[in-house]
Amino acid sequence: MAGVVPALKVGSRIGGGHFGEVFEGVDGVHNIVAVKVIKRTPGQDDAEWLAYKTGFLSEAQHLSKARHANVVEVYHIQEAADGESIQLCMALCPGGSLQAKYESGPSLLSDVRKIGTEVALGLEALHERGMLHRDIKPGNILLNSAGVAQLGDFGLVTDNLILGYGSQAGYSDHIAHEVWHGKGTSRKSDIWALGMTLYRLLHGKDWYERSPAPRTVVVHGNFVDRLEWLPHIPKPWRRVIRKMMSDDPNCRYQSAGQVLSALGKMPTPAWSTTVLRDAVRWEKKSASRTKVVLWKQHPKNRHEWSAWSEPLAGAGRVKTLDGSKKLISKKEAINQLAAFLGK
Repeated sequence: MAGVVPALKVGSRIGGGHFGEVFEGVDGVHNIVAVKVIKRTPGQDDAEWLAYKTGFLSEAQHLSKARHANVVEVYHIQEAADGESIQLCMALCPGGSLQAKYESGPSLLSDVRKIGTEVALGLEALHERGMLHRDIKPGNILLNSAGVAQLGDFGLVTDNLILGYGSQAGYSDHIAHEVWHGKGTSRKSDIWALGMTLYRLLHGKDWYERSPAPRTVVVHGNFVDRLEWLPHIPKPWRRVIRKMMSDDPNCRYQSAGQVLSALGKMPTPAWSTTVLRDAVRWEKKSASRTKVVLWKQHPKNRHEWSAWSEPLAGAGRVKTLDGSKKLISKKEAINQLAAFLGK
């Protein structure tokens, strides 16, 4: 068993998740830290808890060696004195997770490229050490004090747990096609989950949840052909994410390094996007004016859109740029918007 570290003091709660609660703490070496406490669940008998605890503690040395600028550093893992919980002492990420960013709406393309690049670097480091993450999602990507994205909560999920854990923790949207069919996880299933994470960040929670839950679709195949894209997202982004999420693992990028290379070539037009109940609004600022595009969605598959520019300071006239001129179908609206937003 791992030894107790007397210098560790657990303080106030700062978050929680499927595997346990997270507290701010202090240890004698690293000062302020994050402490994840994984407790024995009420349904676990002595044998189950012992097996889980022993297996997890045996990973302590492995996890603590996974040091990289884009992986949350695990300082040490120990068993609590009462034997009823495990404590992971790790670097504190004051920026929190990307879950809030995802829930707030679509992210800028430049932000998603930066996050994707940083996460892919961390994932490459884990893979090179013979480790899998198995739980890549917005809630497990944390921002350090410099705003750098880091992978957290690696090493907690195993192949034996993944399907049951996914259903219980809301993670099942990130389970690759082959894993649903019993073929186990791999580097390529991590790449699939990263693709899903990038898709979610590009679209935000409200848009994402307008489509059927992926967990009900992925298992049947051809999921990437059913993705609903916001029209400002350029075709190169769509091709990259579709490749990351192919049903066939051999048709995906074969390494995180290949994903890095692809992301480096992605265009990043600076449209900020707001998804409303019956509309989507885009804005792009220049030195003196703001371009605005508004897509209104009416009942019975009727849509319209308009584009204009307005002065930043309020002085000057509004200029009409383009628009649908009349009510049109959703497909027509998306095609026209993609053409305009891509200029």
